[in-house]
Amino acid sequence: MQRIKWLENTTITWVLISVITFSVIVGNAVLASNIINKLSATQNSLLNAGNVLNALNNLHVLILSAETGQRGYLLTEDVQYLAPYTEALDDLSEQLDTVARIKSELPAQKARIDTLLNLTREKMQDLTATVDLALDDEEKQALKRMLTGRGHNIYQSIDQQFAAIQKAEELFSLSLFANLASAQSEARVTFIISAITSSLLLVGMVFLAIINIRIERQNRERLEYQNEVLADKVQARTTELKLYSEELKRSNRELEDFAFVASHDLQEPLRKIRAFGDRLRSNYAQRLDEKGDDYINRMHNAAERMSDLINDLLEFSRINTRGKDFVKVDLNDTVATIIDDLEIAIKESDAQISLCTLPIIDADPSQMYQLLLNLISNAVKFKKAGGAVQISFSYQLVDATAGQHHISEKWHLITITDNGIGFAQEYADKIFSPFQRLHSRDEYKGTGIGLAVCRRIVERHHGQISAQSAEGLGAQFSIRLPEQLSPLTLDRDQRNAL
Repeated sequence: MQRIKWLENTTITWVLISVITFSVIVGNAVLASNIINKLSATQNSLLNAGNVLNALNNLHVLILSAETGQRGYLLTEDVQYLAPYTEALDDLSEQLDTVARIKSELPAQKARIDTLLNLTREKMQDLTATVDLALDDEEKQALKRMLTGRGHNIYQSIDQQFAAIQKAEELFSLSLFANLASAQSEARVTFIISAITSSLLLVGMVFLAIINIRIERQNRERLEYQNEVLADKVQARTTELKLYSEELKRSNRELEDFAFVASHDLQEPLRKIRAFGDRLRSNYAQRLDEKGDDYINRMHNAAERMSDLINDLLEFSRINTRGKDFVKVDLNDTVATIIDDLEIAIKESDAQISLCTLPIIDADPSQMYQLLLNLISNAVKFKKAGGAVQISFSYQLVDATAGQHHISEKWHLITITDNGIGFAQEYADKIFSPFQRLHSRDEYKGTGIGLAVCRRIVERHHGQISAQSAEGLGAQFSIRLPEQLSPLTLDRDQRNAL
């Protein structure tokens, strides 16, 4: 099991093959290099030994030639024998230099060669001295010097040195030939081993390649099977999602129908309550005392509030179900329209609005209008007593925070700041919940659903809204909207808006 798991890792398998291949190649190369170096060194040694023997043999021949020429001249007194004698002496001088330069690989040979060179020089001096006596007409003295045997003794010593050196070199050459034969055998064995290892390596690579191909085919079949299973699961999940989507659409339609019917059915009794209240006020006002008239006014006000609550609740429920497709919206035009619509309220509040250049975004135009209208209306409504309203807009493009996978990397940050009454920061989240009020209805009118609508609109646009405030120091609302929405997000939002 472990072997199969190991072989299933293609990278490890081929890395191992590469390492083994490299090791075999390097090992064979090292063995071949060693054998080649050994053969080369042996051949060089043999060549050097041959050169030593050749140089010594030439020296020996020249000594014999010089001595033969000397004896022929002394015995015959024929000058013709002086020619080979003289030529041999000249060549001896050069050959002595040649022998002096040769280097034997045997340590003891150097002393023998040095002795041989000294004896040769001594022999040359003896030959020269004898011939010089003969040339000076002292043939008897020359013969007498020759017959003393001194020259013969020197030659005997030279011959012994020649024999010792030649024997040592020949024995060394025989050992070199033995080494050469051994190196050849080793080379033959090395080449056989290289051939065997290369063959085994090739077989191993083919074997591993077959195993990898088989494993790859099995993995591909397993992957295809898993893909088929996954496709079936995706198909089943898609069917479930379609059913869920249809169920959700049906539920949304039923909820919308219910909200419409409920609002319609609730509005009808309210209209009757208000109508009968108006009739009581107009037809029976003189019959009612002050307390009765107060009851009529309270009933009318309650009916008005109930009507406003029903309308706001219906509007809140339709933000997602009745939203329009996202298009390019110029927020500068949207704010200009709102200011024009709130002209009377702005003049009555003596409000001053400081604008900035706002972006063009992908959004639902009507909901952007409703969002900014609610925020500006609140700034105008929740003003300080006896002071002018100051409202300012600011905008910047900022980096997106993590976790927003459906948006681009940038946010549109729109900030609306006012100098109104403000609120405690601990209520910053509470004010965005439906029907949450921080003040009584007598102080400020409203149902308490406006900021909840703002949050629902911003969330439908995949953004965030937050508030910063302190009591008596005004409030600041920050709207963060994605610079770009993905096509899938847009499609989903448009489907939800149907």
